[in-house]
Amino acid sequence: MKRLGRVLSMLRGRMDSTLLQALTGQLEATREGAWLAMAMISGEVGRTKAHERMRTIEHRGDTYRAQLIAELAGALVTPIDREDLFRLSRSIDDILDSLRDFVRESHLYRVHDRRRFAPMLDQVIMGIDALEKAVSDLAASTPVVSSDALEAKKAGGAVRRMYQYEIARILSSEVTSEALRERELVRRLEIVGTAISDAADAIADGAMKR
Repeated sequence: MKRLGRVLSMLRGRMDSTLLQALTGQLEATREGAWLAMAMISGEVGRTKAHERMRTIEHRGDTYRAQLIAELAGALVTPIDREDLFRLSRSIDDILDSLRDFVRESHLYRVHDRRRFAPMLDQVIMGIDALEKAVSDLAASTPVVSSDALEAKKAGGAVRRMYQYEIARILSSEVTSEALRERELVRRLEIVGTAISDAADAIADGAMKR
């Protein structure tokens, strides 16, 4: 009877609670990773400690992703297209992986002016928050999912535009080893912005097909 209730709920367009918990868990781990990166560049958390904590956060995110994949493999019905759910989970995983790389490379490269990355991380956090709201509205089958996804996509686009300005700034002066290290780190955040946009597209596509 419990399984039948889950199937009927999904047939009505509602998100299965197990799938929702897995996606929400992924997003919560990803948001924690973004805030950890922000704390690192502000000096609240040291580079080495941030690097160590990020590994724990990434592992938690991977666990939730594995749960979602296992649930998708056995699900008879999904609230939106199975492929779109997989795309969404994969894109969230890409966000966290790239944040992990940003923290790890910050630890390795020792860039001096880390505060320069704060505006990009602000947009990253806004994008993750918008994705979480979109997933929540997707679960409740509300009509505002597309606008939530658009907000997330705007944040991802803002990160990519900031990347372009940062690259222009770096290339407008002497290309030193410090400048090259900065370029690598802003590139990591640009990849995060792209992954946020990809996740937003997966939500919007799934909502449109439903």
